[in-house]
Amino acid sequence: MNPQADPAEDALLQHPWLPVTIDGVQLLSKPWFGETAYRILLTDMQSVWEEKIEAAAVEKRAQELNRRLRASAAAFFSHLCEVAQPCLSGGQQTGGEVQMSVNRQQDGDLTLRLKSELAGLPFYWEFRCSPAPVALVCAHLVRPLLAMSRLLQSHVEQLEDLLFRKDEEIQDYQENGATLSRERLQTEVFDKQTYSEDFIQKSLPLLCSQPSDAFGFSADLQRLYGAIVAHRGARKRKWPEETGAEQNQPSTEAAAQTLTPADIRSVEDEQKMGDANQTSREEDEPNDRRNSSSRAAQTKSALVTARPAERQASKPKKKKVGLFR
Repeated sequence: MNPQADPAEDALLQHPWLPVTIDGVQLLSKPWFGETAYRILLTDMQSVWEEKIEAAAVEKRAQELNRRLRASAAAFFSHLCEVAQPCLSGGQQTGGEVQMSVNRQQDGDLTLRLKSELAGLPFYWEFRCSPAPVALVCAHLVRPLLAMSRLLQSHVEQLEDLLFRKDEEIQDYQENGATLSRERLQTEVFDKQTYSEDFIQKSLPLLCSQPSDAFGFSADLQRLYGAIVAHRGARKRKWPEETGAEQNQPSTEAAAQTLTPADIRSVEDEQKMGDANQTSREEDEPNDRRNSSSRAAQTKSALVTARPAERQASKPKKKKVGLFR
């Protein structure tokens, strides 16, 4: 039986990476806030951190950091979502009411300290993130980015093919006497190699001189990321159903387990009888060979007589008609 997928993991996977700036540090953030739990992923393109916390841990940490406040876990979590979610989603912080700082630990952990107000009293919170495992990084960052790269490359190839066909169309117009009414609309014939080399020479230095562009998950890229992970999630949900269908098929081992003691004895008796009659079968082997050869000859003659009827029943194939005669 296949284990059910974690709803928090599926919900987090659907969220795109969002560029955020916290305390002057540029990060990519992936937050998910449920009803009484949250999970976040953070990366500075050198390391990836994560934190997953449930309702009981929320109440315990809130009491630990806010000894003057007494409230339920739901009240603490509701306020935390209200003030922290905009900061982790790239939203603007509201004046000086919410302050968040970044602190990197020597052991590799990352702590985000948040300060706000709850019921007129200071409210403190800490997101204690630890380094994420490699499998999590591959699932949320490496594989989706590679799929995005392949998809965008396919998109570029289709656009290049469209440009080639547009140039052929324009050339046909020109050969039939068509001219441009405005010279500024005239373009050069598209050359893939020349365009690619010129684009790399001009764009690559600009990209390398601005490291902040590595965190620029634009709105279009966020939608593309969401579409890719949603498609992968749909495929994964189909796989367990197919596996379950295969498991429902009867197996040979299960059939063997349904044999009763009487069936086992009957099999042993048949084996003994087979051993006793083996000598007689060897003596009758020449007769069996003659009989088998006669049966094969009869089968062959039957097939030969049946073939003409089959050929007559088959319909004649239609000839392919081309564009030119």
